[in-house]
Amino acid sequence: MELFADRAAAGALLAERLQDVRDPVILALPRGGVAVAVPIARRLGTVPDVLVTRKIGYPPTPELGVGAIAEGGEPVFDLTLLHRLGMTPESVADVVEEERRELARRVRAYRGDRPLPALEGREVIVVDDGLATGGTARAALRAVATHKPAKVTLAVPVGARETVESLREEADEVVVLLTPIDFRAVGQWYEHFDQLSDADVLDLLDRED
Repeated sequence: MELFADRAAAGALLAERLQDVRDPVILALPRGGVAVAVPIARRLGTVPDVLVTRKIGYPPTPELGVGAIAEGGEPVFDLTLLHRLGMTPESVADVVEEERRELARRVRAYRGDRPLPALEGREVIVVDDGLATGGTARAALRAVATHKPAKVTLAVPVGARETVESLREEADEVVVLLTPIDFRAVGQWYEHFDQLSDADVLDLLDRED
């Protein structure tokens, strides 16, 4: 399979699959999802907004996600993994509170005092740069669902096959360009996959205002 040149190139390809959508609300998961969402929004004649999410890490190894939380939603846990680690949601309560604080900081950084756009009765496209375990995407989709949108589409350039299939239960539609058999990490499917900063996200959003 060919690699995506970068997130913007991947977003442009996704936009071709979404070009018939009319008047959607586009919610990008920062940071990487914003770079993917910008060309989609441009193609559909709108501007992207953000839906901030945070991974809930396993305390001894924070890189291992045992759950996630999205703004306006409740924590979503991988209960099977927690059980395997001998833990419960209560075991990571301190981590959840820490991530809530960081989530609130990022919401203020990206959106200021402006609330999420109204989602009730609207078609919503949730965009990320890829799906590995899908924890943050799952939390985002459940948070969006509480707003009673008319339809929710999850749009990503690449994802692990099992993860993509599991998330079809959370969204009305999942649009994904690649589901490689040998998926190991999202970044392996991009030629350029630089880490983005808060400043990068704000720059991308400002260009679309």
